[in-house]
Amino acid sequence: MHMEINTQFRISKDFQLKDENASLRPLADKPESKTDSKSGDKLSTISFAEKIANYQEILYAQKKHKLLIVLQGMDTSGKDGTVRGVFGQINPLGARTVAFKAPSTVEREHDYLWRIHQEVPVTGEIVIFNRSHYEDVLITRVHEWITEAECKRRFAQIRDFERMLTETGTVMLKFFLHISKAEQKQRLEERLADPDKHWKFDPQDLVEREYWDRYQQAYTDAIKASDADHAPWYIIPSNSKTQRNLAIAQIVVEKLESMKLAFPPGNPEYSKIKVS
Repeated sequence: MHMEINTQFRISKDFQLKDENASLRPLADKPESKTDSKSGDKLSTISFAEKIANYQEILYAQKKHKLLIVLQGMDTSGKDGTVRGVFGQINPLGARTVAFKAPSTVEREHDYLWRIHQEVPVTGEIVIFNRSHYEDVLITRVHEWITEAECKRRFAQIRDFERMLTETGTVMLKFFLHISKAEQKQRLEERLADPDKHWKFDPQDLVEREYWDRYQQAYTDAIKASDADHAPWYIIPSNSKTQRNLAIAQIVVEKLESMKLAFPPGNPEYSKIKVS
């Protein structure tokens, strides 16, 4: 296995989101694949997804570790597709996906992290956030619902929140699914052209698209402000759906392998039990 995948997609000191970086990486930087074809990438992803499912069973049985996956990205970047392609084989027992929408009245009456905190994983569980607490320093900032001073306070609060989670046993992986503006246009047009995909289309997506540049800067600032070794951000070029899934699957497998998961010791008394 290519053991540098965890560093390939980490941000650099001069990190800035750019449309040209949303496309396929050069072959030398490409995640491990059985072939250079799309079908080969899919086969490799299936193999990694099976490993994730196997590790998830051990994690659930061991009841020692917690894994939190954060998926962020512009509309149509593939958060749902990542859940299906990378995590679709894991047993629903011991795993959850949480899709954060606009906060409810009750949620707005609490601090913005309240609804997030109650959804984090318990021991033995994998939780996937489809959007997350980062929405509260993205759309709120793009539309100037919070001040720059409040945004900086929230960056600090998010860093403290994630440090607390990791210090109490949660392993975190944060993925930004990076697509270009042209790729988003194509995906939105595909949804509009196919009646079977109309349920995916939200007219609000076109409104938010008008703020593309401001979102790119807001994401850049949020990612730079909250990237840490204990809560790392990975920028995944996502114009290619197969390469997106393959990269994320490989990173998750490498992290699970590093956790040294093991089934709990067997009970010697069980060997004496006779089943009639």
